[in-house]
Amino acid sequence: MTKANLVALMALMAMLLALPAMVLAQAQPPRPAVFGGSTTLDGVTPANGVTVTATIDGVMAASTTVSGGNYAFSIAQPPGVSYEGKEITFNVGTGTAAEKATWTADGGAILNLNATSGPPPATVTPTLPPSPVVGEVGPKGDAGAKGDPGVPGPAGAKGDAGAAGAAGAAGAAGAKGDTGGKGDSGAPGAPGPAGPVGGSGVTGPAGPAGPAGVDGEAAAAGGGLLGIIGLIVAVVALIAAGGAIMMGGRR
Repeated sequence: MTKANLVALMALMAMLLALPAMVLAQAQPPRPAVFGGSTTLDGVTPANGVTVTATIDGVMAASTTVSGGNYAFSIAQPPGVSYEGKEITFNVGTGTAAEKATWTADGGAILNLNATSGPPPATVTPTLPPSPVVGEVGPKGDAGAKGDPGVPGPAGAKGDAGAAGAAGAAGAAGAKGDTGGKGDSGAPGAPGPAGPVGGSGVTGPAGPAGPAGVDGEAAAAGGGLLGIIGLIVAVVALIAAGGAIMMGGRR
């Protein structure tokens, strides 16, 4: 890219960047000029309600009324008309003020009006301060370095323990559990103590006399057997008699 082309490209970029500002400036109307101060008419403070007007090019541009001897109004530039640099004439009631001013956007001043009803007094043009010159907006500065973290503050004191909460309501009864299984059999118990020994039974009656024995050795063998049988019978009879006696005693 040649130097001429580079210059042309930079100029085009500058025009494109300035275009939104130009459009915005054209779209926004100029800010009004604001005036205010005290008033006199023929050397006397006018009554409340006396009209104060501002005239530009022979046309009334603003109007208000006196209140407490003072006035205040803003003079806005109507669409399609330029007031910039034009002279403003002020009237208080039927009199013309000696003071005059020049309209500038966002301008104005504290201007005390002294009007007379006779011939127009000599023009007194106040010296207004120059409008401030607004420079172009500079480029945005770089972000500053991140600051160091602050020192942690001391821990706060432990708070008091809270009051005990109220007891909760009793819960509903649970469902009946299932029947448990049968337990194992217990170990056998220890044997009980031996019972007391019973008393001696009553001697039973004598049994009947046995038959006469057989003489001789021939009956010796049979006599021994018969003696045993007789002894058994006697024992049985004795047991029976003892049982009968015991049964009778229990009754």
